[in-house]
Amino acid sequence: MVAPSQASQALLPELLVENVQLLSELLRVVGDEIYLIDATDFKLVYANQSALNNTTLKLGELQAIPILDFLGVGQATLQASLYTKKVERGFIPLTQEQAPIVGRSIQHQLLTKLVTVADKVFIIIIKKDLLPTLDQECRESKGGLNQVLMDSESRVEAIISNTPGLVFQLQLDPKGDIVFNYLSDGCKALLGFNPSDLMQQSKLFFAMMNPRDRASLRKRLKLSAEELTQLDWEGRVWINDWQDNKWINLRAIPKVLSDGVTQWVGIMINITQSKNEKHELQESRHELAQLTVHMNQIKELERTRIAREIHDDLGGNLTAIKISLGSIINRLSTGQSVSIEHARNLESIVDNTFEAIHKISSDLRPNILDLGIVAALEWQAKEFEKQVGVACSFKTNQSEISVTPEQAITLFRICQESMSNIAKHANATAVQIALNLHHGEIIMKISDNGVGIDFADTYKPNSFGLRGMQERVSALYGSFDIDRLPERGTVITVTLPVES
Repeated sequence: MVAPSQASQALLPELLVENVQLLSELLRVVGDEIYLIDATDFKLVYANQSALNNTTLKLGELQAIPILDFLGVGQATLQASLYTKKVERGFIPLTQEQAPIVGRSIQHQLLTKLVTVADKVFIIIIKKDLLPTLDQECRESKGGLNQVLMDSESRVEAIISNTPGLVFQLQLDPKGDIVFNYLSDGCKALLGFNPSDLMQQSKLFFAMMNPRDRASLRKRLKLSAEELTQLDWEGRVWINDWQDNKWINLRAIPKVLSDGVTQWVGIMINITQSKNEKHELQESRHELAQLTVHMNQIKELERTRIAREIHDDLGGNLTAIKISLGSIINRLSTGQSVSIEHARNLESIVDNTFEAIHKISSDLRPNILDLGIVAALEWQAKEFEKQVGVACSFKTNQSEISVTPEQAITLFRICQESMSNIAKHANATAVQIALNLHHGEIIMKISDNGVGIDFADTYKPNSFGLRGMQERVSALYGSFDIDRLPERGTVITVTLPVES
């Protein structure tokens, strides 16, 4: 670090006192950066507070670096300028262009002057930031002020025309009603009015709203005017020409004019799609929550049923087996004979126990799935025909279709649920199950010739069976469709991707 010499520091106050004209110049530009440089070695002696603030450096740190390089001035250029113009009074300007800002160049003007104190020569450099002014633009423009204004207006119009939505300027009349001072061309697309028509009848804007949203906007306008805070409102407007509601978001910045009137400048945008998507998401979450509650209830009922079957069937059978075996053991221990009928009764109880175990196990996970999904659905068709008494056929274009365990149980359970619905509600005389592999997709169709589904039933809050099928398929990235056939009956189509 190069510190200023004691002599240089001592000369600084003397310099400012003895050069009254220089002092007045410094006071006039005290907001600019001021540097005092030794003319013999071009090292920094002094920098004012503005220079330190703008550079975010301390004086010692500035003195440690080549100051002319830092300021962007060559030593030879500086010397040539100063010594060729040293007879002139005042500061000599040295303008240097720097990095562009917002499409224009910001200029740093360096004002330089040689001063001599006690036979010692110093260079004072004042650094000023210059931005092009409107006057300069007008002088540089071939068309003068009018051309500059026209160019500026064109730029503003280009920005507005490419802004999605409606740009507006509004005020409130003494009654608190909206008065539009400006509306962009986006007015027609958003609100269904030509800008000129709505500006002439600004009351139509409030008339488009329902009472609740209208009151909300009035309240927000009043608060924004009182506190001069940004206006942010969203609500529905009725577009009469299209017979439709739209959700719009309105944002504006308030400003108090010279006559005391508050004026807002802002933008309105159409948020109908995002609002609908949000509503659909909320509905989906609500339905999913209902389905979750229903599935938990089903699980508890299933657990209760299985517990009851284990207790009543298996427990009862095991108790009967224990009693029969105890009786046989007692008879054998006393030398009595055991009758064939007694042994056969015990064998029958054991058979019933096996059947109960098989039923419980099948309810938890059908063992038939171990033979493959084709065999499982074929078995399902035969069981339905045998138990319900309705003709049921099964068709496939493959002798075996490879599926994941998740896909297998999903297809089986959907088929099981569909057959149950047909038995309860369809009043059908024929059912067909088809499972095919087609273009990398597994397609299962279950159709009947019954009364046909009423689509209103699919939207009922308690249609958990159908919603459960949809959720099962969605979890496997598949699709689920249910349609009413043209003549009679219903068809359910499940499509799942083939796992690679």
